[in-house]
Amino acid sequence: MLTEEQRTHGRSAGRRRTPAAKGRAARRVRTPERPRRQRSVALTVLMTLPLLYSLFPLVWLVMNSTKSLDDLFSSFGLWFGDGFALWDNVVGVLTYDDGIYGRWFANTLFYVAVGAVGSTLLAALAGYGLAKFDFPGRRAVLAVVLGAVAVPGTALAVPTFLLFSKMGLTNTPWGVLIPLLVTPFGLFLLFTYTKEAVPDEVLDAARVDGAGEFRIFFTIVLRLLSPAFVSVLLLELVGAWNNYFLPLIMLSDPDLFPLTVGLNQWNAQGASAEGELVANLVLTGSLMMIVPLMIVFLCLQRFWRAGLAAGSTKG
Repeated sequence: MLTEEQRTHGRSAGRRRTPAAKGRAARRVRTPERPRRQRSVALTVLMTLPLLYSLFPLVWLVMNSTKSLDDLFSSFGLWFGDGFALWDNVVGVLTYDDGIYGRWFANTLFYVAVGAVGSTLLAALAGYGLAKFDFPGRRAVLAVVLGAVAVPGTALAVPTFLLFSKMGLTNTPWGVLIPLLVTPFGLFLLFTYTKEAVPDEVLDAARVDGAGEFRIFFTIVLRLLSPAFVSVLLLELVGAWNNYFLPLIMLSDPDLFPLTVGLNQWNAQGASAEGELVANLVLTGSLMMIVPLMIVFLCLQRFWRAGLAAGSTKG
């Protein structure tokens, strides 16, 4: 016969588990099953087509920028030529027509720096004012902004030219810069972002501490708006860098041309009887033109990616 103490000891020994058994049990409880990713062949193909469509012009431009003028018209367009003439083409771009490409590049940087940065800063100021201040006519201003978003810029180019010609602003940098400073879409985007990203309590606390409105904007609001600010800045950078139609009708002095208009002038001169054909220089100059824009995107991508992530998780 077993005593009561022996029975109790036997039951407790039966309930004991080895450390290895406990670890396996803990892993079975704590480790959740990972959901299996479902791969869709149709979706992969569907997303690959826009990728190829986007990369095709860039690949074509890179390959043809390495060709000489003779190889450009005698070789297959989607492959390299007999010789590698990229460096010769770069030197030709920088020295052709007394090195005017450098002048056009400097003009483009000036238009982008003043136009894109200025328009984004003005849009941030206006969006913050519309979102956080109540004043008479606020709804009317928002309605005008929404209406301006729907109007394409090319539709306003000719009226703007007629207005600036009477004001004496054509064939001057102001004829290009002033329209670039206005961005209704950027204003509306920053207005909607400011309403959600800037708490009224933070602004009230800063005012109680004695901060002025401009100090509040530049030290507090602008930091909170950095993802949306950088997103609008990138859009404005691309628009100002690729701006073609407005400088084309506003400017007649080649020394004021941006790269878009200048390269088109090089391309068009080959159609005339006395013009020199420089198609290889046009392609190489176009490749050199997009490199700075790619660098800017790579440097600023973490900001707008952070903005997308914040918007996707905001409750």
